[in-house]
Amino acid sequence: MIKSPGIPNDAPLILKLNEKSIPVISEIEFAGRYTNAKMICITGSNGKTTTTLLTYHILKSAGLNVGLAGNVGKSLALQVAEEEYDYYVIELSSFQLDNMYKFKADIAILLNITPDHLDRYDHEFQNYIDAKFRITQNQTADDAFIYWNDDPVIEKELAKRGDTIKATRYPFSMKKESGVKAFVDNLQLVIDAHQDKFVMPVEELSLPGDHNKFNSMAAGLSAKLVDLSKDNIRKALSDFKGVEHRIEYVATVANVRYINDSKATNVNSCWYALKSMTTPVVLILGGKDKGNDYNEILPLVKEKVHSLVFMGVDNSKLHKFFDGVVPNIADARSMKEAIDLCKSFAKPGDTVLLSPCCASFDLFKSYEDRGDQFRDYVKHL
Repeated sequence: MIKSPGIPNDAPLILKLNEKSIPVISEIEFAGRYTNAKMICITGSNGKTTTTLLTYHILKSAGLNVGLAGNVGKSLALQVAEEEYDYYVIELSSFQLDNMYKFKADIAILLNITPDHLDRYDHEFQNYIDAKFRITQNQTADDAFIYWNDDPVIEKELAKRGDTIKATRYPFSMKKESGVKAFVDNLQLVIDAHQDKFVMPVEELSLPGDHNKFNSMAAGLSAKLVDLSKDNIRKALSDFKGVEHRIEYVATVANVRYINDSKATNVNSCWYALKSMTTPVVLILGGKDKGNDYNEILPLVKEKVHSLVFMGVDNSKLHKFFDGVVPNIADARSMKEAIDLCKSFAKPGDTVLLSPCCASFDLFKSYEDRGDQFRDYVKHL
């Protein structure tokens, strides 16, 4: 049985299949059995879509025969059936990794691990961590494991797992340290791996913000490991157009900037968005809560946000946490109502930020639908 990753492992049908000892696998696991293409696989709580699309952009721009799959692009199985790619760049969620057993990543990228989807993992963070680390399973010393060296969860887990991770390690960091293969030094992004050193001014990267320096280092490392030229890597890192619904500028209306970060479906994503804001903020939060702990963003909310608009079917948890934290709080049951409330709260020079921390399925078809509606209503102000 090939299971959609959105179906939980405790669904009644899945339990019946387990009782009958019928194997349940993911579509990625299935497709991987029918191709010898090199697999570059990316996971993490945040940044994986940007890193996946950036890596694909670098390889495609350099003329490699490459497909895009997983949470983005077309079905891997469809492409394996119809195409003859030499490489695949694959974004993998923890849900997809849960049902992958023999599949092997030639290059595995683990960007970060912060609490997410805990409702799916019995509210045990370790279960979610274990799912993410499945990206390293079946790797050998000939394969590569790229990861953020400064992530405390990854650091702790690597110490626990020791030699069970066989792949050659390629850590990246914001600072130059012994053993780190990519870092930032004197406003230069440096990738010191695989024969020669790549150096590029940070200001030439197309994607702004510290979080995108991490994404660029991870993508750049993978590009170096498939022997792309420095000129190809530099050009692609400087002309990549970014990801829809991720800190995406929409418009300025009455001197108020509107930013679509609908892809922020967990608290850590919202943290990065708030960290990048340089003006007072009206923040839209809410949706289907996944066991969120909002303490991570509380200091930034106190520092930067003067108004909150909660947009969800049930906003009781948000009220319990944030009531009294900022001067203005209101509830909305539609995007139009949320935009109207934001407009009433915002002052010239402010930013209205949609960065919900939550899944979208209570009021919208998907985070894309949520972001599209945000853009549409803003453009009609």
